[in-house]
Amino acid sequence: MKRGGRMATRQSVEEFLQRCEDVIRFAKEQYTEAQKQEHYNITEYTNAQQMIEQTVNDLAHLALSCNAQQREQLHRMRLQLEQLQNEMILLDR
Repeated sequence: MKRGGRMATRQSVEEFLQRCEDVIRFAKEQYTEAQKQEHYNITEYTNAQQMIEQTVNDLAHLALSCNAQQREQLHRMRLQLEQLQNEMILLDR
């Protein structure tokens, strides 16, 4: 289907899920670094948190044009993103 169409294509959802995996990988690296040392790179850590937030927002928008199976995939991914987001917030205090 066309990009401007109502339904998300399988490929667009798969590409988005891959982007989510990349964001999670980067954020986990920053989280691990922050756990190891008191003087971690706060800019990269904050960037990682912002990337998670933006990805969750994009996910919610994409889910509006998905079928039930795609929404379920996105829901599971959102849970992973939000769990990591919460862990980063707690570590940041």
